[in-house]
Amino acid sequence: MFNDMLGNLTRPPAGKTISVSGENVFGKPGAGGMADPTPGAPPQDDVLAIGQVPDLQQPHPGREIGIGGKIRPWIFLESRKETAILDMDGPGMIRHIWIAFPPRLLRMLVLRMYWDHEELPSVQVPVGDFFCSAPGYYGEFQSLAVCVNAKNAMNCYWQMPFRKHARVTLEYLGDERTSHIYYTINLTQQEIPEDAAYFHASFRRTNPLKYGEDFVIADGIRGRGSFAGCYMTWQQNNEGWWGEGEVKMYLDGDKDFPSICGTGTEDYFCGAWSFGDRTYFSPYSGLICGGPSHVGDRHAMYRFHLADPLWFHSELKVTMQALGWRSEGRFLPLKDDLSAVAYWYQDEPHAKLPDLPDRNELEVI
Repeated sequence: MFNDMLGNLTRPPAGKTISVSGENVFGKPGAGGMADPTPGAPPQDDVLAIGQVPDLQQPHPGREIGIGGKIRPWIFLESRKETAILDMDGPGMIRHIWIAFPPRLLRMLVLRMYWDHEELPSVQVPVGDFFCSAPGYYGEFQSLAVCVNAKNAMNCYWQMPFRKHARVTLEYLGDERTSHIYYTINLTQQEIPEDAAYFHASFRRTNPLKYGEDFVIADGIRGRGSFAGCYMTWQQNNEGWWGEGEVKMYLDGDKDFPSICGTGTEDYFCGAWSFGDRTYFSPYSGLICGGPSHVGDRHAMYRFHLADPLWFHSELKVTMQALGWRSEGRFLPLKDDLSAVAYWYQDEPHAKLPDLPDRNELEVI
């Protein structure tokens, strides 16, 4: 997926580059920066009905600059309402998403993506977790697929092809309207190969994990595709090292035993020996936050299968054991607070994604 990045710069244009933001919500040619800072000014046709100039910032700081200045760099969101931040016909490819907002909203905003007029989303994840930034597990890091830069600036470079239509929405789970949601989506309008798969992502949280059970990272995936990786958060409820558990991947009809079985939690995330109580990041894997292993400590990890594709032909399930140590050198099945985002590509149609926990079950305290 990422092998042709530099080569793209030397080739003639294969389509048209589009950028969507609060200043050009439909990405139309010559339509950026058209918002009017005049109080009470009617919205132009090129501005979505989500607040042309938020009334909580009047008089507007750009009132002396006027139309064409920095007028609408951010939007506000109504309570419990899906708001489209991208609504565009295809064919095309989303290539970069940048988003920034107050950190208190990391699990209060839900990101959804719909491809080709589907009714069920192919992506349904709290925004913070999608960008590997769950509350309390935040850290700046750089990888090829996702990076978080100063300050709380979230970026992803997952390639997201669509053929007929793409719709990306945000839903705010709070009780009142919220503001200062900044975003930019960069994409190309271009032909999409017939064999290109669609991007998907789902979220799960189990708090606490049932004694002796494996945590489910992904399940119910039906179709043909490639598992692209995961982001996990882990809060300890026991003292001591928590990562002896093994990742298991059940492929294409596996029942009681998986085709792929790892050797330990830190091993799957490309570390070793309890991570040495150190954080690290790389293009494909990392421990964003972690350290000493005590009750209440929080850890966050990512592993992206970019150079080592994990293909499935009919179905996929991914789980993680949660094991620590007890007396006399015995493993201890843990009852920790675990959550995960699974990323994958597959043919459509896809199976229904798992329902998200409600606002209270999402909250990290």
